[in-house]
Amino acid sequence: MAEDRVLLVERRPNGVAVLTLNDPSRRNAMSDAMTAAWKDALTGLRADTELRCVVVTGAGTAFTSGGELSWLADTNAAALPELRARMTEFYRTWLMIRDLEVPTIAAVNGHAVGAGLCLALACDLRYAAAEAKLLAPFTALGLHPGMAATWLLPEVAGLPLAREMLLTGRVLTGAEAETKGLVNRAVPGESVLAESLAVADRVAAQAPIATRLTKTALAGGGHPDMATALRWEALAQPVTMTTADMLEGLTAQREKRPPKFTGR
Repeated sequence: MAEDRVLLVERRPNGVAVLTLNDPSRRNAMSDAMTAAWKDALTGLRADTELRCVVVTGAGTAFTSGGELSWLADTNAAALPELRARMTEFYRTWLMIRDLEVPTIAAVNGHAVGAGLCLALACDLRYAAAEAKLLAPFTALGLHPGMAATWLLPEVAGLPLAREMLLTGRVLTGAEAETKGLVNRAVPGESVLAESLAVADRVAAQAPIATRLTKTALAGGGHPDMATALRWEALAQPVTMTTADMLEGLTAQREKRPPKFTGR
């Protein structure tokens, strides 16, 4: 991993990949260079059949401060169609994390602001530094929310908190975010990555086919009703019953040992 890169990609031997936003002097702002690097990295991860979990974190004291404010100021005189195309590409690139078939974890080591908060919300699980600040100050900048904030915040934490954060600019610490369900757990700042990696290791130890199908079942807030859930499960569970991993799981339980799943 070259330290001069704005995005670091670490591949761990158990199928866990760690993506580190690496521009700490600019609080890991989502620059054009970082956006391009993110697109390349996610494209590679989507094609990796050995991948089991992805962790996203930031270098330095911030997770990410979101979009570059200097770029926003330069857009004021741009034509609307050009702006729409550019912002749509920006959103879709960063939200590629949402399309990965494997579970994803945001290790929110510091402040997560605007689009940066949306990136954390787009992950399946979130572990935050207790002192980190999470905020979506779009309207305070004269902006409508972007990067699916109006979908992701209600999906994760419900409409009441989404309205409060988006309409009043309420700032939550990581500790407060835990009590509101915005993050799964808040821990001391120095423990965020270790906690997230420990969870990633547990995810990676589960049966890969069953895990990917379960993530699909829960996507977009889960099934609209129980009947739909039962129809899905009546297909997905039999699929896993035909795998070698199910036999390994049953054998390991009988032999009182950890299972060794292969994804087959």
